[in-house]
Amino acid sequence: MIKLILLDVDGTLTDGGIYLGNSGEELKKFNVKDGYAIVNSQKVGIEFGIITGAESELLKNRAKKLKIKYLYQGISEKTLVLKEIMKNLNLKKEEIAYMGDDLNDIKIMKMAGFCGTPLDGANELKEFADFISTKNGGDGAVREFIETILKKENLFQKFLENVE
Repeated sequence: MIKLILLDVDGTLTDGGIYLGNSGEELKKFNVKDGYAIVNSQKVGIEFGIITGAESELLKNRAKKLKIKYLYQGISEKTLVLKEIMKNLNLKKEEIAYMGDDLNDIKIMKMAGFCGTPLDGANELKEFADFISTKNGGDGAVREFIETILKKENLFQKFLENVE
């Protein structure tokens, strides 16, 4: 049973674009439907985490708003973080899902019990992913991934009963 869903950010939770304001501030577009699924899935016992190579206050704020328990930023070798999480939380591979979109996600995806990629994810990931979204990153791909897991784990009805 999946107990923890880990996510990449750029190209997965976002469309991968970097938007810059006039003052040089970096902006990212997150999908409200992804956030809705994350928040409400926690009510049926699934925890969430983010592992990303980037670092930003904006992401910290987004993770806090969605009550994402585990946030790892500025990570170059994501598999080390996954090993640490597995050890600290006493989780097995089969209890972890991961969604990523690019070549730096290959190793960690292969370590997860269930892995997925957005429709516009790198072709190399699609060769072995358990799930390929019908949506691009930032366009609800994460929600589709979450709903697939909820249905696979027979938690979707409970999810529907607890949504707000």
